[in-house]
Amino acid sequence: MKLAALLLLAPFAALAQTKPAPLLPPADPRIQKLVDEISAKNLEADIRKLVSFGTRHTLSDTQSPTRGIGAARNYVRDEFLKYSKAGGSRLIVEMDTFTVKPDGRRINKPVLMANVLATLPGTDPTDTRIILVSGHIDSRVSDVMNATADAPGANDDGSGTVLVMELARVLAGQKFPCTLKFVAVQGEEQGLYGSGHLAERAKKEGWNLIAMLNNDIVGNSHGFDPVINDATRLRVFSEGVPANETPEQAKQRRQLSSENDGISRQLARYAQRTGQLYGKGHQVVLEYRPDRFLRGGDHTPFNQQGFAAVRFTEMNEDYTHQHQDLRTEKGRAYGDVTEGVDFAYLRRNAGINLATMASLALAPAAPTKVEVLTADLTNRTQLRWQAPATGPKPASYVVLVRETSAPQWQQRYPMAGTTADLPISKDNFIFGVASVDAAGHESVAVLPVVGR
Repeated sequence: MKLAALLLLAPFAALAQTKPAPLLPPADPRIQKLVDEISAKNLEADIRKLVSFGTRHTLSDTQSPTRGIGAARNYVRDEFLKYSKAGGSRLIVEMDTFTVKPDGRRINKPVLMANVLATLPGTDPTDTRIILVSGHIDSRVSDVMNATADAPGANDDGSGTVLVMELARVLAGQKFPCTLKFVAVQGEEQGLYGSGHLAERAKKEGWNLIAMLNNDIVGNSHGFDPVINDATRLRVFSEGVPANETPEQAKQRRQLSSENDGISRQLARYAQRTGQLYGKGHQVVLEYRPDRFLRGGDHTPFNQQGFAAVRFTEMNEDYTHQHQDLRTEKGRAYGDVTEGVDFAYLRRNAGINLATMASLALAPAAPTKVEVLTADLTNRTQLRWQAPATGPKPASYVVLVRETSAPQWQQRYPMAGTTADLPISKDNFIFGVASVDAAGHESVAVLPVVGR
């Protein structure tokens, strides 16, 4: 064996007396079947329909049946209703309306906005968890206040909107223990108004929202400046330190040096691992930032409310297709048109989202009160935890282990009970504990706090 390989394995040599499981949980054929049902043809048809409304600017027409944000919202609502009927009428569809007053920035008049929301209720009354997937339905051109010019918004964010629609179509007839929500939010380009409203509603109504997957600009595989073509990777952005961190949580973070292990970062890791199971070579790339430079997205209000929320975005953006008036300059076409979308790439990105949602929904809830015991000076690691507070009791648990400098989990150890005693030093590794059901579905990992 080469020296580099030996060095990589060396930190885990002390675990030889324990029995590690494969690094990833087993794949579920049911989830793979659902991923395979996602249709590039449907995604393309829905984007072309959204583009046909001319503009979906938040301040555009709401009365016309063929042009403006109102017509686009109605289209998504009507499609959700079709999916519900085809799936046994379990999908609950609503226009979640709210009024935004002039803000002196990007809202110049009172605006009645609406998020188009579809809810697939969970089948287990003891399982309160909610999983949300989103895209924003509004579009814009170069002048963010231009509400009349054609603003196709094919990729920004027609791609995210139709991804949400296609997931709702595929999953509408399925049954999961917990609740799934699918939403096309309004007002992203004017200041994250739709997602801000929904995040505040989730907080006020006490949603047990365990994951928010925001999809914004996920349909283009051809970057510009420089020219890069990449149809095999999808970025996921996540915050490491929670935006609403309390002083006590900050103290624990400094004690554990866990700035790369907030709940949103753990959700991003989960999505990457899920992609390895169901992505068929399509890679999820972890980005250790909440978002791109000088940009924002609909996951941010959810982070601010304390929820685990991440942003999926294509690997290489083409800025000539974002926030641009339709025009040609020096032989280059500008504008967010349908021709800029790679529908096969978008289909694979939709598959990552569906697999992540379904894997989370079928898994038990995450364990609670996870602790690493530090009372004794020892080179071993002792962990303890409690069963989830919601849903059925897990069949078992796994302890995930990685070096302090590693971005992703490197070892996985099954545990029958709610304690673990590993023959390696807690000072040299990061640990996480996840719940597992009898079929092998695994929850997001929970990092331990210091216990005695």
